[in-house]
Amino acid sequence: MEMEGGVLGKLRRLDVYPKINEDFYRRTLSGGIITLASSVIMLLLFLSELRHYLHAVTETQLVVDTSRADTLKINFDITFPALQCSIISVDAMDISGLEHLDVKHDLIKQRIDSHGNVIDSRQEDIASHKMEQPLQKHGGRLEHNETYCGSCYGAEMSDDQCCNTCEEVREAYRQKGWGITNPDLIDQCKREGFLEKIKEEEGEGCNIYGFLEVNKVAGNFHFAPGKSFQQANVHVHDLLPFGKDSFNMSHQINRLAFGDYFPGVVNPLDGAKWTQLLPFGMYQYFIKVVPTVYTDINNHTIQSNQFSVTEHFRVAEVGQVQSLPGVFFFYDLSPIKVMSKESYESFLHFLTNVCAIVGGIFTVSGILDSFVYHGQRAIKKKMEIGKFS
Repeated sequence: MEMEGGVLGKLRRLDVYPKINEDFYRRTLSGGIITLASSVIMLLLFLSELRHYLHAVTETQLVVDTSRADTLKINFDITFPALQCSIISVDAMDISGLEHLDVKHDLIKQRIDSHGNVIDSRQEDIASHKMEQPLQKHGGRLEHNETYCGSCYGAEMSDDQCCNTCEEVREAYRQKGWGITNPDLIDQCKREGFLEKIKEEEGEGCNIYGFLEVNKVAGNFHFAPGKSFQQANVHVHDLLPFGKDSFNMSHQINRLAFGDYFPGVVNPLDGAKWTQLLPFGMYQYFIKVVPTVYTDINNHTIQSNQFSVTEHFRVAEVGQVQSLPGVFFFYDLSPIKVMSKESYESFLHFLTNVCAIVGGIFTVSGILDSFVYHGQRAIKKKMEIGKFS
């Protein structure tokens, strides 16, 4: 018993929290107010920490991009309120020399009226209309039971090539690097009503949406009137068939994204709108694409991209080759990759934060209470001896 009492006595001497008899306690109004306020603050901070613990947080780090992805997916949805679908084309090219001219696959063109209502949707340009006895390649009209083979008007790549539609003639001219000056001189365009279709769509707009698959290197894609072709190693568009002095390239970007959606992504051009005030000009967007890998709480990985952008309007002179009217998106890739991962806070971290909240509030409120209590006592003493004024 003596040994047990000695051990317990030694343990009591280790107590750094000596207890004070309740007879020596003095409760004050200020102490009660401080206790109530500190309890409320402690509860609010605890609930905030609990909410943070129960919800996943996203941790981000930057690494050098060493991936060798082959392609980059560009999703877009752009509206041209004053440019008809018949004359607008989509081209993409990159610094490796690869070109996608007059892209038609994986995109939809919607004709819209002046109020933005959809008139018609289609994937191809002006549709052909079957006419009786079209002009044959040999110069005569199509005879009974004869297979139709239209002339390419000097743009044939081989002797057996046929151009049966206006679009095929324009494509043959494009491959030759030529432009069509007067579509009415082309039998296929005349019988399909090429110019009549354009005049019928006058005053309409066009909504274009879809996606492009391009090489993962710097490049550009653009929306411009006319069919594009290469002439003396220069990218040009054939604008003569339309007989117009200017093209209104006013546009609204409903959506532009480089890759798939992931939580938290912000596409800065979504909803961007620009109105053209000058008759000629080229609107340019310079985009820096940042590869991003997002991993959710279930370890599902999304390979995507974010981007930043600057804008510039280039005033152009009529007749200059470099003054092609259009909307151009020039993009380049950042060598830095963003790695974002969702995770939950560990319980030990949560427990540490809760202890810090409780201990911190308790200590600060004790200091504040002591300051108020001793301040009140000092003032009261001075008032009692008449020195407080």
